[in-house]
Amino acid sequence: MPFRVGPMEIVLILMVVLIVFGVGKLPQVGGAIGKGIREFRKAQRGDYDNEEEEPAKAESRSTVKPTEDNSK
Repeated sequence: MPFRVGPMEIVLILMVVLIVFGVGKLPQVGGAIGKGIREFRKAQRGDYDNEEEEPAKAESRSTVKPTEDNSK
């Protein structure tokens, strides 16, 4: 492995990220990175295509009860 990252390098990278994004944006950045990694792993396994079909099935299952109008 040509790049060996030690503890000092990790601290330096975290400090740069903190300066660039600020404290308020760190949770959003972390969530976006995690979501990207999950989608990448799903795409590698081939599960990505199945995920797009699930919301369409969930929408077709939802039932809306008609409201009764008794204002005569």
